[in-house]
Amino acid sequence: MTRLADTCAPPRRMRARWPGGDTAFRVAVTAASAFVIVVLVATAVFLLRQAWPALRHYGVLSFLGSDRWAPSEATASSAHPNPYGIAQFVYGSAVTSLIAMALAVPVAVAVSLYLTEIAPSWLRKPLSGLIDLLAAIPSVVYGFWGIFALIPAIRPAGTRLSQTLGSTPVLGPVLAGPFFGVSYAAAGIVLAIMVLPIITAICREVFATVPTTDKESALALGATRWEILRMAVLPRSRSGIAGAAVLGLGRALGETIAVTMVIGNSVLSITTSVLGPGATMPSVIANEFTESTEPFHLQSLMVVAAWLLLITLSVNVVGRLVVRRSGEESA
Repeated sequence: MTRLADTCAPPRRMRARWPGGDTAFRVAVTAASAFVIVVLVATAVFLLRQAWPALRHYGVLSFLGSDRWAPSEATASSAHPNPYGIAQFVYGSAVTSLIAMALAVPVAVAVSLYLTEIAPSWLRKPLSGLIDLLAAIPSVVYGFWGIFALIPAIRPAGTRLSQTLGSTPVLGPVLAGPFFGVSYAAAGIVLAIMVLPIITAICREVFATVPTTDKESALALGATRWEILRMAVLPRSRSGIAGAAVLGLGRALGETIAVTMVIGNSVLSITTSVLGPGATMPSVIANEFTESTEPFHLQSLMVVAAWLLLITLSVNVVGRLVVRRSGEESA
């Protein structure tokens, strides 16, 4: 029952509202958004300005059309061919990222389904927190783990694969040896673990948006739990899963330190075997930035950085569009 003193008490005075509060808040968030765009544009302009001498000297297409990286043969003469071919670095970034996606996406989808549909409530939050904590581990720690734990563990399997399948007609170029440990495969496995929290978090949000009525309808018709997931949850989440994979791909493309420590950093040419050493766009920048003394060496590294920025931005934009489309379809 309401006390008499409460009913007779004078009404509390409302705090006076600042007339310009809404306007100030709008201006503040607009300025913050504009600042992010300005920083992005300024970064792109800086990279292009720094890379312009090499682009003007050798030509834009000559960098992507060659896999020959030989800074010691660089010369200021315009008649000399471009010794800064970056095709092998684009190839290395693509191969390691695709290996990471092939390993991480199925695991992330399975873990997300378990957390959202199967796991008991007392286990859901702790397990989600542990998976999210993987994103807080520094890259250099993943690199050390890859060198001292992962590579010794996969070396026997890699050697066996190269010996048995390395000479076959179809898989031979992909699994050719010898396998020393540092390789595209090792870098891809490390990247898979690093992007797993991102893909898992997005997939959890996507699965949570599936209408409960769809799952209850399937359950009422006698469907098993697997049939509910297969017929009600996964079909409505395809676009979201694709968007999560694309965003994880963008994260994998830009990883530097961990990949540099386990990929082998072979910059001579394209290595078709995933068991062989190679290099990625971020790794060559990290390795040679402090040693760029040859003509157009530093400017060519800026070219690599500019292409890396363009590729990662494009991948992330595509991922955001796919995730947005998924949200609109489920609404």
